Amino acid sequence: MQKKVNILNKKAKFQYEIIDRYSAGIVLTGTEIKAIRSSKASIAESFCEFNEKGELFVVNMTIEEYAFGNYYNHKPKAIRKLLLNKKELKGLERDLQNAGLTIIPLRLFINDKGYAKVDIALCKGKKLYDKRETIKDRDNKRDLARIKKDHNN
Repeated sequence: MQKKVNILNKKAKFQYEIIDRYSAGIVLTGTEIKAIRSSKASIAESFCEFNEKGELFVVNMTIEEYAFGNYYNHKPKAIRKLLLNKKELKGLERDLQNAGLTIIPLRLFINDKGYAKVDIALCKGKKLYDKRETIKDRDNKRDLARIKKDHNN
């Protein structure tokens, strides 16, 4: 059995307010999928955009070169196509017309069938005061957990 691959975009929930989530397939070459299976990928700085034909692509996703790939190796920062239903694509494209919305990859994983998938989300950027509120909530939860732990002992 192969190990689970779960590559996360940890800053996405802090920097963006998530409106809607989708799970999309991704078009990869042989060396790209082998590199992902060995967890050599990053989606930290990536985002998604549409081309003129209405196809969705992930931009700035880094998949390191496969160690045994010789001259068939891929480009690490190539633009890769995402696969969604036509209805979902049209809905996302319509939602992107609103100012301030963007599509961000949240998670890159391998499903049960062995296919690489990307969880993407339609997001709106948070303002500075929203980020401060998130930090305050996280600190309050941590303090509350610490108090509960001390009280139980």
